[in-house]
Amino acid sequence: MFTQCFPHNVGSTSNLLVYFTSVFNKNSITATKLVNILNGSSSLAALSGVIISDMYSGRYNAVAVGSISSFLGLLVLALTALPQMHPPQCVAGSTSICQGPSRGQFLFLVVGIILTVIGAGGIKPCNLAFGVDQFDPEAESSIQGINSFFNWYYMSVALGMLISVTVFVYVQTSLSWALGLGIPAALMFIACICFLVGTKYYVRVKPEGSAYTSLLQVIVVAIKKRHLKLPQKPGLNLFNYVPSKSTTSKLPYTAQFRLLNKAAIRSEDDEINQMERRLTHGNFAACRK
Repeated sequence: MFTQCFPHNVGSTSNLLVYFTSVFNKNSITATKLVNILNGSSSLAALSGVIISDMYSGRYNAVAVGSISSFLGLLVLALTALPQMHPPQCVAGSTSICQGPSRGQFLFLVVGIILTVIGAGGIKPCNLAFGVDQFDPEAESSIQGINSFFNWYYMSVALGMLISVTVFVYVQTSLSWALGLGIPAALMFIACICFLVGTKYYVRVKPEGSAYTSLLQVIVVAIKKRHLKLPQKPGLNLFNYVPSKSTTSKLPYTAQFRLLNKAAIRSEDDEINQMERRLTHGNFAACRK
């Protein structure tokens, strides 16, 4: 839970717009573009992170790499507050043009931003799901444990955001940027240590494929079978594969997105591979044309 409280959008980056304009002497338009690029890249990184974790790395590795990357990113951002790592401060009332950052200074700043984006891609989509993985869905006591986990999780996130936009912003703007950026980096380092210490006690769910991959497979098969006619009772006659170890219940048939239902039409040309059905987890790869 702690690793979610001080990554990309909490702790340091909540005040980056002021940091870019007052410390790196960027104009407000350029600073706003940089912040927007950071926010947009973090959202795209989260989408990529969930696909990679579901298909290849698993949630533990994603959270571990994301936590370390977030720490390194926050550390780099804190180092940019050192006098030699940013341009000199503009003199108030001076008619001279403010000196901007050198190429090396700006590149060092960009490296910190990239590391925080990578960290957001590993932590944001996997942190909560990894916590839920620690509970046994078949145990009755896990229901209460999961509810308690959600309460503590969102309370920690809300508390972290509150501290970031009050205490950290005050320290950064009123006391020292180096101190205000260094505190989140130190807290993230503690979070990484706490997370890695418990490695041998975690439940690690093996990656079983991404839901986005299954959705893409459905779209492709639906396009191939677009000329077929839907049965009169789709809810009963359409192919519906449910893994034997699935803990989710069968969803009732609805009329929404009916064009995708054609992917589940059983045709004479379909070959159902029984062995592939046992190895495939809830997608249409078992139906080959």
